[in-house]
Amino acid sequence: MLRVLAVDDEKPLLEELLYLLRSDPRVVSAEGASDATGALRRITRALETGADGPDGIDVVFLDIHMAGLTGLDIARLLAGFARPPLVVFVTAHEGFAVQAFDLKAVDYVLKPVRPERLAEAVRRACDQLSRPAARPAEPDGGPPAPAAPARHGAGAGSAPAGSTAGRAAEIAVELGGVTRFVPVADIAYVEAQGDYARLYTDAGSHLVRIPLSTLEERWAERGFVRIHRRHLVALGRIEELRLDSGTTSVRVGSAELQVSRRHARQLRDLLMRRATG
Repeated sequence: MLRVLAVDDEKPLLEELLYLLRSDPRVVSAEGASDATGALRRITRALETGADGPDGIDVVFLDIHMAGLTGLDIARLLAGFARPPLVVFVTAHEGFAVQAFDLKAVDYVLKPVRPERLAEAVRRACDQLSRPAARPAEPDGGPPAPAAPARHGAGAGSAPAGSTAGRAAEIAVELGGVTRFVPVADIAYVEAQGDYARLYTDAGSHLVRIPLSTLEERWAERGFVRIHRRHLVALGRIEELRLDSGTTSVRVGSAELQVSRRHARQLRDLLMRRATG
């Protein structure tokens, strides 16, 4: 059972978030704070009494853009304590997802918040708290790896999304609170961004919460090859291989991507085999 604190400086949004949290049977108490000062005051009281004390807080649901200190600032402060509460970011801005998970956030939920998506964030928090030694400052693997703000109804942002949901030829991405399925065949290359991967298609890009190494393994049979610690490329989308002063790069559409030395020979071999049939 979770004791939670919701922080948002927009009162209607805070009230809606509290309503949804209090409707979840796994949440035993839900308090609200309308600014960073109030939130820090309440969190300080919780830390002073201890995680198991009467004023303890298990999870803080944080907005990011607030007057004064931001949600990211609060999360950085919490990271300095031995047993801080878990953090879930609830925001209208998808651009801070990488920073959020660098701060060991459990989840990243995009507004408008959908009940199913918030329930998924609560589940993840419960799962993490149930792990042995889940609360120390440096947990053994950080936040749960699962992808993210899952499906429509799961309403999170493109940031954390990313489950194939059994559809091997497609990957789920979040766009404006709606889950869309992008065909893997449409993806030209993938770029690692922290705990995330950005998928590039001809139509644009999508951020998903899946490590690049996972996609490398999952899509190897679909012709994706690792060319750099930051890039995974669809072999069939490589238009040019360039050698210049000892460096190797490839052109994929309008993008030119560097090939690391450790991957250069394998890539040249694969391209030669492809060219010769």
